[in-house]
Amino acid sequence: MSGKSAKPVPSDLSVGEMARRAGVAVSTLHYYEAEGLIQSWRTEANHRRYDRRELRRVSVIRVAQSLGIPLAQVRDLLDRLPKGAAVGKRDWADVSGLWREEIDYRIALLTKLRDQLDHCMGCGCLSLESCPLYNRNDSLSRQGPGPQRWVPTGSSGDPVEGT
Repeated sequence: MSGKSAKPVPSDLSVGEMARRAGVAVSTLHYYEAEGLIQSWRTEANHRRYDRRELRRVSVIRVAQSLGIPLAQVRDLLDRLPKGAAVGKRDWADVSGLWREEIDYRIALLTKLRDQLDHCMGCGCLSLESCPLYNRNDSLSRQGPGPQRWVPTGSSGDPVEGT
């Protein structure tokens, strides 16, 4: 080794560095900021800068979006975390429970879809007695619009067994 000390890692990132590290477009960062999901500040030269800790928030946003969680719910979760300070393991554990039920619900729906989808994919369904989607005389229309057999109608929002 040459005896030189390691160059300190800056605690903030330019918008381009942040976009590259987060794997998103600069315009995506601007959008997230406009939506109140992340925050930046301006230098004296009016350059946008992000605290390195905002990378974790962007990661959470991206994962949530890939799961179909609306940005309003993402904002609710992120609003419960400290801003301008390190987010600790306990902070993340406390807010993760907010999504646990939603994710379990989505897993149940996806499992149901996976297990029943092959029943109606071009089969010609000659067995209406065992078809999980059969809707004699359009009786499910009374429950309102949407995929009534796939999305539960229970008031709790939990998957309804047998539907």
